[in-house]
Amino acid sequence: MSALGTAGTQTGTGSQTPSGGAVRRWLRRWGPIVLALVLALGAALWTARGGERWPDPLDPRNPGPQGSQALAEVLAELGVEVDVVRSADALDEAEVDAATTVVTTRTEALAPSTYDRLREAARPGHLVVVDPDPALTESLDLRARRGTGSASATGCAPSLADLRLDVDTHTSFTGPDVADRCFTTADGAALVELDAGDEDGDDSGEDTAGGRVSVFGAGEAFSNDQVLRGDNAAIGLRLLGGTERLVWYVPDPADATAAEAPTLTSLLPEWIGPGLWLGAIALLAVIGWRFRRLGALSTEPLPVVVRAVETAHSRGRLYRRSGDLAHSAAILRRAARADLAERLRLDPHAEAAAVAEAAAREVGRPAAELLALLDESTPPSSERDLVRLAESLTRWRREVRRR
Repeated sequence: MSALGTAGTQTGTGSQTPSGGAVRRWLRRWGPIVLALVLALGAALWTARGGERWPDPLDPRNPGPQGSQALAEVLAELGVEVDVVRSADALDEAEVDAATTVVTTRTEALAPSTYDRLREAARPGHLVVVDPDPALTESLDLRARRGTGSASATGCAPSLADLRLDVDTHTSFTGPDVADRCFTTADGAALVELDAGDEDGDDSGEDTAGGRVSVFGAGEAFSNDQVLRGDNAAIGLRLLGGTERLVWYVPDPADATAAEAPTLTSLLPEWIGPGLWLGAIALLAVIGWRFRRLGALSTEPLPVVVRAVETAHSRGRLYRRSGDLAHSAAILRRAARADLAERLRLDPHAEAAAVAEAAAREVGRPAAELLALLDESTPPSSERDLVRLAESLTRWRREVRRR
């Protein structure tokens, strides 16, 4: 009995050993791969955090290819105090001083009143406007033109003199208020610094210490996707990290006043008005041109000849289909009266009584018989009566024709 128990125990232990070995072999073979996949998924989730919350291009918290999180984090690691503000009220509370650089992106959300608040808040420091939209470009009295490829540091300040800008597309600026130019091309310069007094509309000649305004038309250089191309990283660090503190202002469309809210007409392209007028004039011209071609109606002979018998048969089928016995009988009586009047040399419009008397004298039969047939006041009650009426009228016409 003990031997059997011992054998059973040994057998049970032996059956568990291969299972534990299979698990260890699976872990040795697939464990590193599973761990690598988990780490890769975790890294992807970690790097993508904030991308859905801040999806705008050049947003300092956007880790996507179009964001600028990499540049913002490197500036922070180099000791620059980076403050991200997302409203005009928060910008007013940022307390900008001479040791502060203010950079703004997403300029399409800048209303005129919001830009005035931005300009006033950033006056003590250095304001960098990245990729201004057409409305802001026009308000800055600049002319913009799109370009592609890289640009050398021609005419740049010493801090940027040895750098090369390399982006897919950029905007070059020219204008009467441009004081300094950098990264020049045949169409202008991708980085310009405006004269502070002229930009503020101040022609008094007073000293406007601070108040520097730089306009940078190659915002792609600050994106996570292109920051490592050429000297883009160095350009971003030197342009935005030249002071101890950086205020990164992301405008909010809600900061605009009620009067600056977009209307339907403001969203329409400028050419829509002239285009509608041109289309209306063209339509009137076409109507006038075609209307003059409309004249009096002209008759033309038909290319086919329809025999009278076919017309009669067709009309007969129509009368039969409609079932109007009175109308059919009236046509037969009028045709017979007209034919008899013509053969008896009577007036075509002679009364039925006169035609009946003349026909009766001609054939020697009672006039009352023919007068009853020509009387339209007694329509036939059935198709059989209509057939008998037609046969009787035909006999009278045949007898008169024989005389």
